[in-house]
Amino acid sequence: MEDNSSCSSTVTGPPQAPFLQRTLERLSYTQCLKLTAEEAPPVAVITLQRYLSEQTEGQQQSDSYDVTVTDGVWRAKCFIHSSLNHLVHNNTLRTGTDISITQCSFVYNERRLGHGYMCIEKLSCGAQRSEVLSRVKDVSALPLLVKHGMERSVLLQSDVPLQVNRKHYLSLWNNDDPEGDMWTSRSPSSDTVLDVSKITLLSSLESSFRNTWKSLPLLVKIIQKSRLRYYGKFGLKIDYPYQAYFEVADQSGTMSLVLWNELCPEFYQRLNVGTVLYLQNYTLKQSYSNRSRPQMDHYRIKSFNSVEICLNPRNPASVITVVSPKSVLPQWGLPEVSYQFNTRSELDKLANNAACDIIGLVTFVGRVERVKSKGNKGPEKFWTYRWVHAVDGTTDQPFILEVFSSSQPEIFSRICPMTYLVCTQMRVCQVEGSLPYLTSSCETEMFITGYHKGQPYVSDPRVKSFIQWTKTLKDNVILQKTAVGGHYCYPHASKTFTQSTADASGQVPLVAAADLKKELETLQYREHKKLAIQGHITAVRYMNSPKTTESQGPVGKEVPDVSNDACEQAVPDTHDDPTTDEQTLLASLTSNSSEEISASKRKRRMRRAGHVNTEKGRGQREEEEGHSQSEAVQDVEHGPQPQNQDSDILSWESSSWLKQQQEVSEHLRLGGLYQDSISQRFTFDEKNVLLQWSNLQAMRWTPEQSADTIPPVVCPGFYQITILGINKQIAVDAAYFPVVCSNEPRAVGLPRDPHGNTMLSCLSSGFLCPLSDAADHSDATLPEPEEILVTASELEDTHVVCILDLCHLGGDEVEILINKVYRVTEVSLD
Repeated sequence: MEDNSSCSSTVTGPPQAPFLQRTLERLSYTQCLKLTAEEAPPVAVITLQRYLSEQTEGQQQSDSYDVTVTDGVWRAKCFIHSSLNHLVHNNTLRTGTDISITQCSFVYNERRLGHGYMCIEKLSCGAQRSEVLSRVKDVSALPLLVKHGMERSVLLQSDVPLQVNRKHYLSLWNNDDPEGDMWTSRSPSSDTVLDVSKITLLSSLESSFRNTWKSLPLLVKIIQKSRLRYYGKFGLKIDYPYQAYFEVADQSGTMSLVLWNELCPEFYQRLNVGTVLYLQNYTLKQSYSNRSRPQMDHYRIKSFNSVEICLNPRNPASVITVVSPKSVLPQWGLPEVSYQFNTRSELDKLANNAACDIIGLVTFVGRVERVKSKGNKGPEKFWTYRWVHAVDGTTDQPFILEVFSSSQPEIFSRICPMTYLVCTQMRVCQVEGSLPYLTSSCETEMFITGYHKGQPYVSDPRVKSFIQWTKTLKDNVILQKTAVGGHYCYPHASKTFTQSTADASGQVPLVAAADLKKELETLQYREHKKLAIQGHITAVRYMNSPKTTESQGPVGKEVPDVSNDACEQAVPDTHDDPTTDEQTLLASLTSNSSEEISASKRKRRMRRAGHVNTEKGRGQREEEEGHSQSEAVQDVEHGPQPQNQDSDILSWESSSWLKQQQEVSEHLRLGGLYQDSISQRFTFDEKNVLLQWSNLQAMRWTPEQSADTIPPVVCPGFYQITILGINKQIAVDAAYFPVVCSNEPRAVGLPRDPHGNTMLSCLSSGFLCPLSDAADHSDATLPEPEEILVTASELEDTHVVCILDLCHLGGDEVEILINKVYRVTEVSLD
């Protein structure tokens, strides 16, 4: 026990008491408790919860975090001191791991009797897998530890923040998803007899808005639903600052309806497309013009856009009656829900920003990433999204989908290959040089296998046609074309890099090398950024990858031999698709056929080769090679780089690099390739662990979280590229991971213009030429790394612009990948 003027402790609890109980007892006698390593055994993190901080004088608007830990005997819900928030932001402090609490205090709520909590002020993080949790059978059965005399606060701590002026938690990684028990209530719909003789039509609301009008009941059907909007901020005296838009219709037309504040937790998950509502005590207000709207021209009914219906919890308190489907009568004249499904073969003909609905069989689902919301004031706000490929049989090309969270976390997190995916109100993005793709709108909803039952679209002719097509498929054939996770970025970079001074909204920002360092330092967990820097490529090193990776560190190892490639995958066994109780839409993809189509294996011959820079003498090469090798594999701040002392190194360095690297002020050495960078083949046996791996860190620990390990990666190798900033002050290492097989998800839509496989042409195109094609049983032989590196001398003194993809993978892992390299002759200024 340490002692100082501000933190002291003189009383020691009974040694036989569990750690958390002993710590709480000691806090009864001291203001602040500092613990030595011997006094701080590990505790496991089982829950991590986020909410908007309470406002204090001089404090910037930010988030607060509560953490629930266990020592195997007790559970304790604690407050995380704001100085530790960065550990959450970079996913170092996360559920399912052990931590050691080295300093804590007890905080009393001065405005409420009988309420207080432990505050963790300092901690150290342990191994990735918790040893404490391995000894606990049922975490939820452990008692919750509270201070004597504050037993009533157990109820307060159940599902609300410890800072009790906040009434609810937010989703850990975005503001769009409902979080907590308050969102799970599902009251039954009403079977009561409704008096529909005095209802009013939507058409009369618009005409009477500015006149004196009486709020007669409305009888409407929901035909569109938006995602949630959270608008909480400091100083806002609203307990549940939520808003959700719906489009409702009756026989006279359509109008927007807005659900406000605490009515959102009560009703949002009960109000779905197709739901019929009987509304009383609503209000009207002028429509908010600066908002997105769904495209509903296919309904061919009038839209009333000047006013919107508001449902409020008070002043007046709106009365919302959800009508049971069996009580809905045809004579009410409510329109049928309509869709505008388009096939993949029709997508190329659709106009940019057109709306469409799609159904497809998922073949690829990318990892979940985050991007900062533009123009946001206050705490940093993130959108979460993932890339998905889905096929519908109308063309060889898949739908390329940029799917953002749609306030359906249970669906968004479970998208996986071999499932039927429906996405509504997607927007078409036509991009020059790339295949068109679809992106989410605020009104997009998603449904996957297990969630289709009862949805209005199941009777749509396009959906029925798709189901008939899937009955012709065989599991083992489709499984060969599946993938999960890994780096994925779309659309592909244009042929020419354009920097416009007039409109910078759609271009990749060109940043100084010093700014790149700042961007890397402020990057948060799974945050993705695309940036451009200009400079010179001064060194290239080829890194072979082993077949398996035991650690979570970079997968690149300097070894001389490799016998596999990205196309060479074991053929998985045929598995039955999980059964469901859905009768209309879902037919399982099981097949008793033993047919197996093996991917054609690209012939590779990797020979041991020395340094390819033949312009230098052997002695000078060996000296510089040893220097550069030690420079490349040392990563003092970002995890260990595996080394192989006996391997020969395939590398190239510019003639001036040896001198220049002595003069640079900083070398950012983050250029490894990580396991999270490489997509994995999907199998049903590994479904749960692959979903967990590709999703964001869970805010609640479950036993499944520690049950399995990630399958080993298969990677043919990558190039570590050193880029020296144009002013020669800062250098950065980036990984170049070329596409080598047409079956890779990253190959979809990639321009296939042939090139000479020089180092620069490979960096410019993103792929090795020609791509092998397993479907065509292609035996094309790709160039060996040493053949490519022989051409690296053309990089000497070449002024380039490098497009970099940055993504924080958690902990100390920061992914820096080269997306494309431009020569200055391929740059234009507007």
